[in-house]
Amino acid sequence: KIIKPGFVTPLITNSTKQLPKLTTPILLRSQLQRPSSRTFTSTRTIRSKMAPSIPSEQWAQVLEATGKPLNYKKIPVQQPGPDEVLVNVKYSGVCHTDLHAIKGDWPLATKLPLVGGHEGAGLVVAKGDLVKDIEIGDAVGIKWINGACLACSYCMKGDEQLCQSATMSGYTVDGSFQQYAIAKAAIVARIPKECDLESVAPVLCAGITVYRGLKESGCKPGDTIAIVGAGGGLGSLALQYAKAMGLHTIAIDGGEEKRALTKKLGAVSYVDFTTTKDIVADVKAATIDGQGPQAALLVAVQEKPFQQAAAYVRSKGVVVCIGLPADAKLSNPVFDTVIRMVSFKGSYVGNRADTAEALDFFRRGLITVPYKTVGLSELQKVFDLMEEGKIAGRYVVDTSK
Repeated sequence: KIIKPGFVTPLITNSTKQLPKLTTPILLRSQLQRPSSRTFTSTRTIRSKMAPSIPSEQWAQVLEATGKPLNYKKIPVQQPGPDEVLVNVKYSGVCHTDLHAIKGDWPLATKLPLVGGHEGAGLVVAKGDLVKDIEIGDAVGIKWINGACLACSYCMKGDEQLCQSATMSGYTVDGSFQQYAIAKAAIVARIPKECDLESVAPVLCAGITVYRGLKESGCKPGDTIAIVGAGGGLGSLALQYAKAMGLHTIAIDGGEEKRALTKKLGAVSYVDFTTTKDIVADVKAATIDGQGPQAALLVAVQEKPFQQAAAYVRSKGVVVCIGLPADAKLSNPVFDTVIRMVSFKGSYVGNRADTAEALDFFRRGLITVPYKTVGLSELQKVFDLMEEGKIAGRYVVDTSK
């Protein structure tokens, strides 16, 4: 009998029992090939190991001691845990929160030494075994919230930013002022393929934060909102999100450069706090009926605007606090608050749904980030300008420079 390659003939035996039918063909020696690393597949791929192309060291800006200048130096590249991703950060926005962290302004200690930054846009280069919905090469963003338990009462309601176990990028864990950073896979932003990583970076904190704040204001299309600090990184995005949401905006800031910027970004009117003699009267006069805006969005970094806002919002108006000036307090006469039904709200970054929505506005071309790009090595100069109040828009650092 002729035996055809790749198959076997039934075994002849005196036993009455039949052997199980073979379903896998037996290959002849000539048909066997040595396994190749390119063609080998397995149902269990070990993904926690880093690819050989990932370096062991990287450049980073490191804070060695609170209040001291940053140190630009090489540090080790870390490996991701089972539920984490390692991101090759291409660009990172620079936020005023990063300056607060350096100076130790807040009543919450940072880790030391610390790599700051929480607006990192880059590509996934390694991931843990438990990560199933992100692939190597995907574009993702490292946000302020680096990780959360996803099981507490806050997380289950979509408020992971309030999770008591949440970790903060560039504050309690190392952030995006380095070339390779780690974050929890469930929390990282999924950046749409159409988005440019350089220009989208500031959206990962500034954009998400002001977008959530605008939602918290309760404003509806046709309403007016005052944006305090409108010429800065957060404010310049808040103006655009507000316009895209159908709101009229009053920009409040100082100087002619910021007047020009806010007008370009769609502000209906501009109030210069450095020249006005009566900011309350000027803000009210900028509204159609003279009663004041329906809400005020405060992204300022000084305390005084927080004390002024309740006086110029209309009755039943909402004051949304986002900025975090050092040691600032919020106060307003009880009588006025009750009789005029003024509300105060805090708005703290955004959740995963806010992130996806804010990025979608950017993807559709409704948001344009005004920014300047410098090398990561020049980060300290950016903070110097920030402390002097000389930044209009946002700065982005290129981690390759």
